Amino acid sequence: MSHQQVFEQFKKRAENATPLGGTLKFLVDENPILIDGSGDENTVSMSDAEADCTISVSTEVLEKLRDGDLNPMMAVMGGQIKISGDMGLAMKVQSLIG
Repeated sequence: MSHQQVFEQFKKRAENATPLGGTLKFLVDENPILIDGSGDENTVSMSDAEADCTISVSTEVLEKLRDGDLNPMMAVMGGQIKISGDMGLAMKVQSLIG
């Protein structure tokens, strides 16, 4: 899956989800996707701006999470996902992936 495809999937899901209440940055194979949910709706860009929470993950792991082949908690515990910042925001990510 290309970075553009990953971006489009996040954009589609985020725009239809409840605002996150903060900014969340995904680093997918070091490529940034910023979801700004601090306003009335979530907006998605490829900005590398500072965020309240940053989640680093590979495209391969992201696909496994999306397909239900990998448990998110096990991926975090196993070091396949790295999270820094606001853990409360990180807990809202399931609605953007699943």
